[in-house]
Amino acid sequence: MNNTFSFFISVWLKFFFLFTPFFALSMFLSMTKGYTEIQRRRLTLRISSAVGVSCLMLFLFGNVIFSLFGITLDSFRVGAGALLFLSAVALVQANPATSKPSLEEDIAVVPLAMPIIVGPATIGTLLVLGAEITDPVRKSIGCLALLLAVISVGTILILASSFERAVGKRGLNVLSKVSGLILAALAAQMILLGVQHFFSVK
Repeated sequence: MNNTFSFFISVWLKFFFLFTPFFALSMFLSMTKGYTEIQRRRLTLRISSAVGVSCLMLFLFGNVIFSLFGITLDSFRVGAGALLFLSAVALVQANPATSKPSLEEDIAVVPLAMPIIVGPATIGTLLVLGAEITDPVRKSIGCLALLLAVISVGTILILASSFERAVGKRGLNVLSKVSGLILAALAAQMILLGVQHFFSVK
């Protein structure tokens, strides 16, 4: 039971930080200036739905995609890890953009769901994590953890105004940079694991 709970929490945390929630929050706030709270909540529901559906598909069918293209899991670990590391560096160094679309523009799927929350590095990491977990029970637990991570990010977006008042723009930037450091460590682990497995294969 403890192992199952630890696995659930571990997967949930990985997915949560993969979604770069505080960077997404900064972008969400900057792109929804002028929106009412009701409009923001409706937008959050569309974002969460798009993220949840796309991520579940990637997580569940990673092995199929690898088989289809003849890609080994270890090579994808290294490639996705490198891409994730570059994204982490950009997250630590860069400031969120402040572009503001019109109220009529549908920004739920693009750019907020993809690529801000589910970017190329996140897609690659989801494929790797999904392919690594082959046990049906653990795969189900992983799906639940993924859905909880989506709900967690959605909750942060719903409470966007409260977060902005509580921590301010500077605080959001600090939280984004901390997320970048965690993603960098996850990326390094993926790369090292891929290289280790590659050289251990005879």
